[in-house]
Amino acid sequence: MNKQDVSDILDEIATLLELKGENPFKSRAYTNAARTITSLDKDLSEAVKTGELRKMKGIGEAIFGKIGELVTTGKLAYYEELKASVPPGLFEMIRIPGLGAKRAKVIHEKLGVSTVGELEYACNENRLMDLDGFGLKMQQRILDGIRSIKRYRGRFLYPAAISEADAIYGILKKHKSVHRVSIAGSLRRRKETVKDIDFVVSTKSPSAVMEAFTALSGVESVIAHGETKSSIRLASGIQVDLRAVTDAEYPFALHHFTGSKEHNIAMRARALRMGIKMNEYGLFKGEKLLPCKDEAAIFRRLGLDFIPPELREDMGEVLAAEEGRIPDLIEMGDIKGIFHNHTTESDGNATLEEMVRAAGEAGYVYIGISDHSRSAHYANGLSVERIREQHRRIDAVQKRFKKIAIFKGIECDILPDGSLDYPDDVLATFDFVIASVHSKFKMSESEMTARVIRAIRNPHVTMLGHATGRLLLSRDGYPIDMRKVIDAAAESGTMIELNAHPYRLDLDWRLGPYAKEKGLSISINPDAHSTDGIRDVAYGVGAARKGWFTKKEVFNSRTANEVRKALDRRREAS
Repeated sequence: MNKQDVSDILDEIATLLELKGENPFKSRAYTNAARTITSLDKDLSEAVKTGELRKMKGIGEAIFGKIGELVTTGKLAYYEELKASVPPGLFEMIRIPGLGAKRAKVIHEKLGVSTVGELEYACNENRLMDLDGFGLKMQQRILDGIRSIKRYRGRFLYPAAISEADAIYGILKKHKSVHRVSIAGSLRRRKETVKDIDFVVSTKSPSAVMEAFTALSGVESVIAHGETKSSIRLASGIQVDLRAVTDAEYPFALHHFTGSKEHNIAMRARALRMGIKMNEYGLFKGEKLLPCKDEAAIFRRLGLDFIPPELREDMGEVLAAEEGRIPDLIEMGDIKGIFHNHTTESDGNATLEEMVRAAGEAGYVYIGISDHSRSAHYANGLSVERIREQHRRIDAVQKRFKKIAIFKGIECDILPDGSLDYPDDVLATFDFVIASVHSKFKMSESEMTARVIRAIRNPHVTMLGHATGRLLLSRDGYPIDMRKVIDAAAESGTMIELNAHPYRLDLDWRLGPYAKEKGLSISINPDAHSTDGIRDVAYGVGAARKGWFTKKEVFNSRTANEVRKALDRRREAS
């Protein structure tokens, strides 16, 4: 088992223990162990074999033994016994936003409800009204949560899908009968969530390729097996479709099945105006095929510059390609450093030294440390005295790490009235301040918009964190008028982060063109709570590309000296 598998099982054990009403400290121990495993920067099997894992924070003797059993056998008897003792529907119930294990346990014990369907019926019958600690508002929250689950069911986050796709791509690419192969669909366009995975291959032996595809390891079921198209469902639940075409058809099929549907409609309309028929088989002038060796040739035939897959959403990309206005989109290699990183001082899993070292090893030349502020009690937020201690520690660590600049920051809570968690004299001690909403989401759109705008107009605030508070496939963002927020941020010179955590990807890419028009600067931040979290920057770069951003608009594409000068100028102005 890999680290993620083991971590997921430990998290499930923690939830199962909570559902059974076990001592909360016991449940928390498994949660802490899961976080330790996730942040482990070495091979898990080796750490178990040498006993090094036992010495790590959060790994007691009993849990160490269970991890060893998982790693060596791929199974855990204790976990299987726990699962068998809890109705399986309860586990799905606790995923409902606003419910949680404690309330699910009460509903199950008092009402005999064991599935999401039964719970929805109970809510519609107002059966939760008389339960202690529930009431009308809570009942409505649970119903809203159930609708949210139904809406998101069958979708997958980009990282989960691309991980599966990359593995299959590697196998198809090596197949002797495959000439060209590419990921297509919404995954190629880097949508933040996807329904399925699409592949297009060119081959002279489609049956051989389809045979190999449907026989892949990890296939839970074969949905369809044809000569030119097959579909499988993986153990993860995601569907994968493969289309086989000739090499002459490949560029056209790849463009068509990359989409989006709206982009394809716009492209076909342009082709028709030029007297050309366009479909997944080619470009045709009358009955004559206009051959194209690749996608770039297709765009040239239609008088267009190449349109990167990320931009193919019918958001003005065809006109921009006609007018030579397709931007040079931000690349991963343009990112010079990272802001929004947590350490063990608040709710991170790695120490200051470990985070700095990991950033340097990833090739970055600066890192901004921004632990939680004092109102974030759940995250061990920093008191004013602990801020001073951390700044002294950063100064000491900086002397040992001379090749990477360390910027002192904070993720400061935006309080309900729009004020910040520290007075101005404390905020002035930081190199940068990320202002974020972490509490009281239940506001009207106008109230939340005013709250956030007041915060970003504070001259000590450098950037706004995870602007809408959304959690993809789990929680919608709070109501907020982001265009007004962007206007205010651009006016005050405050940045808005593009939070690269794959559950957030917030600022939403759909707002990118508007933000660019207003002259807004963004920072692609990992919101890292472990050394592994630093890698999430790549997802943020993908979202920034979808938002039409170039390195010119991305603050952390600047050098360390440029960043320091910009931050110093802002501090002096405040």
